[in-house]
Amino acid sequence: MSSDFPNLLQRLARAGVNFVIVGGYASVVHGCTFLTQDVDICCDFSPANLLALQEAIADLHPVHRMTPGRQPLELTAENAGQFRNLYLDTDLGPLDCLSEIQGLGGYDEVVKASQTIEIDGVLLRVLTIDALIAAKEAMNRPRDRETIRQLRAIKELEGQDG
Repeated sequence: MSSDFPNLLQRLARAGVNFVIVGGYASVVHGCTFLTQDVDICCDFSPANLLALQEAIADLHPVHRMTPGRQPLELTAENAGQFRNLYLDTDLGPLDCLSEIQGLGGYDEVVKASQTIEIDGVLLRVLTIDALIAAKEAMNRPRDRETIRQLRAIKELEGQDG
């Protein structure tokens, strides 16, 4: 499966989906040098926002990656409120939708810890370097420790210490 994360994220933004880019792809946006296999977003898990997300990616054949038989994404106003996370495969790559980020909190806290960036004329929210470091420290996996090292080096190079 190929991936086109910028296109996937731009579709969500153009559809008015409320989300923040988090995880490995956010680290790459800030300059980390590793590859990521999926794009992680923290989003508003209200039924209206999840239905907007579903509509934005409907033609990308989204399926639940973690379900037996890889069931298609079929959200309704009634069932959308039952989810805390969605792990999807789409024609543009894997998309993990999270309702909260360890070390930061829920969507509202994540928005406060984000900044706006522009990719091909589309404004997107991404976690700040400091917020990414806090989230990665909370996870404390080996790959997170490497990401923290790179993010701190990027901060130092950009004169963001302090």
